[in-house]
Amino acid sequence: MLMQQGSTNYYSSFFKSDHLIDKDKYIFAETQRNWKFTIIGAGMIGQEHIRVTMLEGRGEIHGIYDSNSDSRQNTKEMFEKEFPGRGLVVYDSLQEACMDPASDGLIICTPNFTHLEIVKEAVKSGKHIMLEKPMATTLEDAVELKEMAEKYQAVFQIGLQYRYKAIYKEAVHEALERKTIGDIKTISIMEHRIPFLDKVNQWNKFAKYSGGTLVEKCCHYFDLMNLFAQSKPLSVYAVGDMDVNFRDFHYDGQDADIIDDAFVTVKYENGMKAQFNLCMFAPMFYEEITLCGSQGRLKAYENEDFLPLERPSTHMEVLSGENGTARVGSPCYPKVIQDSGHNGATYYEHKYFIDNIQGDTRSTATAEEGFWSIVIGEAAERSIKTGEVVDIHDMLQQVQVK
Repeated sequence: MLMQQGSTNYYSSFFKSDHLIDKDKYIFAETQRNWKFTIIGAGMIGQEHIRVTMLEGRGEIHGIYDSNSDSRQNTKEMFEKEFPGRGLVVYDSLQEACMDPASDGLIICTPNFTHLEIVKEAVKSGKHIMLEKPMATTLEDAVELKEMAEKYQAVFQIGLQYRYKAIYKEAVHEALERKTIGDIKTISIMEHRIPFLDKVNQWNKFAKYSGGTLVEKCCHYFDLMNLFAQSKPLSVYAVGDMDVNFRDFHYDGQDADIIDDAFVTVKYENGMKAQFNLCMFAPMFYEEITLCGSQGRLKAYENEDFLPLERPSTHMEVLSGENGTARVGSPCYPKVIQDSGHNGATYYEHKYFIDNIQGDTRSTATAEEGFWSIVIGEAAERSIKTGEVVDIHDMLQQVQVK
């Protein structure tokens, strides 16, 4: 998309075209924007979705809605500054935002605990829907959302976009498509990062609003685990605590209660074993995946440590021993994409969303996959509280899921 005629996004990042009149633009010609989207939830992630929509080029932002007036105004000002001359509808109600016939799709990025009620209104519109992760904060809500999505006729996509990061795209290609390392036997994923950032009303500091850290943030990694395991989880055991972050944080009479570190072990129905290592008081953004297979080992990582050192921010190595060729490299996207949000993952999430709308079917996270990412997160949260191994079948029977 970026390299084709009529797509200014790639070239305009490196060259100027202000001296040209529209008649003389070909490479720099404005992309034909055939799809209009409404952002529901105009916070930090909502603004990322706006910028990526405009960058991708085939869609544009028609309107925004947020129940918080400060967020609405801030995002309106951001849009008018960064994309001058384009109209933007600011809706007064959720119903107006969902039902505007001028909009083709809804991008929902409100706080986690609001998703179910918002989707109930959104599905009445019949529009294409992209719902941010986690799709819900409880198993009961996740089941209801999954059932709604399964019956929905338009595109219904879950925002588990980490699978589109360069390191994971390459890992999928090597391990699942090329099968370079043979049959995967173990999966290890790590995230070390700074604490949760500030949110409107600080909802992400409280498990009852976020679903808990292992649901809110780590559903991304459990989705990746499930993707590489190609199986459903059988049991989960976890240890974790609130060791450093927000121990003295109080807001509106509530004490923060989210964990900031954990070790999670998952056993799958096909015998595969996986582990996840979380630390949210590290001075960096670092994530890593290691896959060990019957014929080799794959390791990939992504790192931003805020140091003035010249070194690659991504790395992947495939070691096959005598079974095949080894590879060492730095998977990445063009800089304009890489810098657009979540190291390019949000861009491709949007690209595939529009591809699917246009009938060019792409593999994107379904509500079923979103559900299973929450299942592991919820099981891990329960295991930490009880100190016991959680049997997934028993847990799901409580909410009547087969």
